[in-house]
Amino acid sequence: MTGFPDPDTRNPITLTGGVAHQGTVFLRAVIDHPRWQVGDYSYASAHTPPQDWAQHLAPYLYAFSPEKLVLGRFCQIADGVQFITASANHRYDGFSSFPFAVFHRRIADAPSLPAPGPDTVIGNDVWIGAGARILPGAHIGDGVIIGAGAVVSGIVAPYQIIAGNPARVVRTRFAPDVVARLVALRWWDWPIDHVLRHEAAICGADIFRLERAAADLSGKA
Repeated sequence: MTGFPDPDTRNPITLTGGVAHQGTVFLRAVIDHPRWQVGDYSYASAHTPPQDWAQHLAPYLYAFSPEKLVLGRFCQIADGVQFITASANHRYDGFSSFPFAVFHRRIADAPSLPAPGPDTVIGNDVWIGAGARILPGAHIGDGVIIGAGAVVSGIVAPYQIIAGNPARVVRTRFAPDVVARLVALRWWDWPIDHVLRHEAAICGADIFRLERAAADLSGKA
C-alpha cells in the first residue's frame, strides 16, 4: 500500500535508474550476530560499504561476548560510527592493564581479564552523527541526536542533543512535557502505514495531531 521498503530489505534506497544504493542498509537485513538486537527500519550508511556490517560498526562485539548491543527502531547511523562495546575493555584496577590472557589463551578465570561488562542500549529514532564513538554500557534515550565525532558514555535522557568529547548536552529538543508525551506515544511502534500517514505530524512536531493519531490507532485495535 505504502511502497515503503520492508525492514528486511538490504538496500532500501533506490538511485536514479533503479540502482540500489549499496552504501545504505537496513541493519536487520545485514546483521546476523547473536549479540546484536536490531529494531525495524534502523539503517547505517558508509562511503565504502563493508562486507561485514556487524564487525564494521561494533568491532569488539564477538559471538562469545557476554554483553549485547541493542538498537531500537528508526535509528540513523552515519558513516564512521563505532560502538565500542564492553569486550573491548581491559582490567585497570591492578598494577597492569595488559591483557595477558588474550595471548596465552587460557581464558577461563584469567585474572588479567575484566568481569563481563554491561550492554550498550540505543533507543528509538536516535540519530548518530559521522564518526561518533559510543562507549561500553552507554544507554541512549529515544529521540537523541548525537553530533559528529562525539564520544558518548553513560545515560543520555530522551530527546537531548549531545556533542563533543566527552559528549555533553547541548540542549533539549523539546519542553519536558512534550518529551514525556512523545515517550508515552511511542510512534515508532505504530504500523508503518500509520507512521507514514502521519509523517507530517511526526516531522513537523505536531504533538496534538500525533496524540489524535494514537487515539485513532487505539480505537481500531
